[in-house]
Parts: sequence; structure tokens; C-alpha cells
Amino acid sequence: MVTSAARRDLRRRSSGGFKTLYIVILLVFLYLPILVMIGLSFNASESRAQWTGFTLDWYGRLFRDARIISALEVTVTVATLATVISTVIGTLAAIGMHSMKQGWSNLLTNVAYLPMTTPDIVTGVSLMLMFVFVRWPLSKWTMLCAHVAFDTPYVLFSVLPRLRQMNPNLYEAALDLGCRPTKALFKVILPEILPGVITGALLAFTMSLDDFVISYFTSNTDQNLSMIVYSAAKLGVEPTMYALSTLMFLVILALLLIINRRSKLEEI
Repeated sequence: MVTSAARRDLRRRSSGGFKTLYIVILLVFLYLPILVMIGLSFNASESRAQWTGFTLDWYGRLFRDARIISALEVTVTVATLATVISTVIGTLAAIGMHSMKQGWSNLLTNVAYLPMTTPDIVTGVSLMLMFVFVRWPLSKWTMLCAHVAFDTPYVLFSVLPRLRQMNPNLYEAALDLGCRPTKALFKVILPEILPGVITGALLAFTMSLDDFVISYFTSNTDQNLSMIVYSAAKLGVEPTMYALSTLMFLVILALLLIINRRSKLEEI
């Protein structure tokens, strides 16, 4: 005769088995296409239907393609500049919002969430219309401004938790000891919030590196790597695009792993 304890144990095992199966199916569904793409980037044949041998030729052709190199330059330039600018703006904005009264701080926090919750296509079209309205020709620099606009909230919300954890008496003690506000900012506040600043900068760089929709609407002839992949997909995907997509995936994966590692270390 099966006891109630045995039934509960059986139900727990069955539930655990279903959960494991669900996770496995989800991971296969999400990552199997990526693994196939990575495998095809090393396939000697241009055909996706057959494997004819291992090769690195597509990676070699990738770095000899002038269009790819130009897009890589645009991508890295825009991502780096956007990261630097948004990190400065987001950090200063977080410090300013933290020092405000709670009502104004909550209002600005809700407003700052909007770029993160608004669909990319809405943000892209809105920024494009703004640039057209002010008669600023679409280029790499308008793309940069757009990236700063959606990168800044990621820095802001990475720095704010560090400010809330900081002892508020440290800044006041520095001022009482004769430290000027600017010097206190660099000597007291920034060292305390530096982990959040670095995490926000990494997030901003990752988002900028990977962006397609907003970049597509806010640039003209200057294309980043995501736009190159999209353009190539419309004409038929070449194996060099598999190689390019693989490299982009690995770079973004590495950045996300670093961000997650830093977040775990900050929680300790």
C-alpha cells in the first residue's frame, strides 16, 4: 500500500522531471539555431544542406571585406563614444536624482524608465523625425545621439542602487573636513559607486553594439554590423555572415557574462 508520504515524494519527482524537461526544451529551442549558425560558419561548403569539411576561410574573407571593416569601425566608434557619454550623463543624473526630494526623484525615475520600456521602433521613428525636424542630416553622428539616448537609462539604474546603499554621512563628513564639493564627488562618492558605474558602462556598450532598429532609422549611409547582417539577409545569407554573426554573439555573450559576474560580486 502506497503511503501519503510516498505519493508526495512521487509527485515531487514527477514535477522535477517535468521542470527539467521543460528547461531542456526551452534551451534547445533558444540555442540550437545559434549552435547551427556557429557550425555553418566553419563549413567549407557554401551550401547549408551538407557538411564538406572544417575551414576558417569565411573568417579570413570577413576581415578582408572592406564593407565589413567599415561597418566594424562605425559600430566600435559609436558604441565607445555612446558608452562614454551616457556613462557621464547617467552617473551625474543618478547623483542629482538621489539628492532630490523623494517626490521629484520618483517622478524623474518613472520618466527615465520610458526609453527602456518604449518599443525600439517607436524610439527609432521618433528620433528620426526629430532629426528631420531640426534639419540635421542622418549620419553616424545622429546614430550616436540616438544610442546615447537609450544607453543613459541603463547607466542611471545601475548607479542609483549603489547610491542608495552608500552611507550619506560620508559626503557630509568630507565637506565638514574642508573638502570642496567637486573634490568630495571624486574622492568620496565616485569610489563608492564605481562598481555600478562600470556595470552600467558595460551594459551601455552591449546595448549599443547589438542595436539594429534604432540605428536603422537614425542613420543613412553609415551602417553598423547589425545593419550589414540585415542587408545581407535580404539578398541571401553568405557564409561570411555566419562568421560575422558568430563573432558578434561571442562578444556580446562575453560582455553579458562579465556584467552578471560583476552583479554577483556586488551582492556579496
